[in-house]
Amino acid sequence: MKNEEIRALIKSRRIRHYEVAAQLGVNEATFCRWLRNELPPEKKKQVLEAIDSIAL
Repeated sequence: MKNEEIRALIKSRRIRHYEVAAQLGVNEATFCRWLRNELPPEKKKQVLEAIDSIAL
């Protein structure tokens, strides 16, 4: 499965896709589409930073 690290982090921190999407300023459907394919390094960094900021 693509983006395993991101999926596992979201699950382990018990946050929802819509929360990450809102933090990134995109629609939840858009964020879910992003996860279908491996993210480029810069976008992956943005997603990981968004997850970290939510989990605080």
